[in-house]
Amino acid sequence: MTEEQHLQTLSDIKRIMERSSRFLSLSGLSGVFAGASALAGAGTALVLFRAYYDRWEVRGHYDDADFSQLRLQLILLGFVVMFLAAAGGLYFTWRRAKKNNLPIYDATSRKVLINGMIPMAAGGAFIVGLMYNSMDVLVAPSCLIFYGMAVLNASKYTVSDTKYLGIAEIALGILNVFFLRRGLYFWAVGFGVMHIFYGIVMWWKYERNAVEE
Repeated sequence: MTEEQHLQTLSDIKRIMERSSRFLSLSGLSGVFAGASALAGAGTALVLFRAYYDRWEVRGHYDDADFSQLRLQLILLGFVVMFLAAAGGLYFTWRRAKKNNLPIYDATSRKVLINGMIPMAAGGAFIVGLMYNSMDVLVAPSCLIFYGMAVLNASKYTVSDTKYLGIAEIALGILNVFFLRRGLYFWAVGFGVMHIFYGIVMWWKYERNAVEE
């Protein structure tokens, strides 16, 4: 066996071991799509906020029913954005897995889901508690922090670069705590801009060559 063949064998063994221990089908395009969905959602939320404050200005006083309506609209908008991001992520991940002849659901993908869902579920319950106690101003930073924890926790079983996104989301959420009235902008940066940047980097690093081939 030549040295080149020996190196190729080692490379094949390493690739097989990575596939058995890490979920490598996550697509950078999933991040781009999720980020675009988040930015669209943030833009829609901004329109809703402006319409709400315009009505307040015309009315001349705070109206509890109007605020409750805005709150409900924002909650529904959040669910729509999450659904779109999840659907897009699933589609692009499925497409990449199919192209590489890899299963989309196996032991490693289950580990990613479980390790990601635990912080997400805890964060969801925490955020519901905040809203129940009318502490809505803490919702945006809490979303960023718990989502970052979920990404960081799941990164052990997928592409290692994912942990940097998780760390960045946590840091941004903590920073948001010091600027509570700017939650929508932090939300847009964290879930929108950061996801798009991360997705482009991941696509360039792991998927570009496959497309060119």
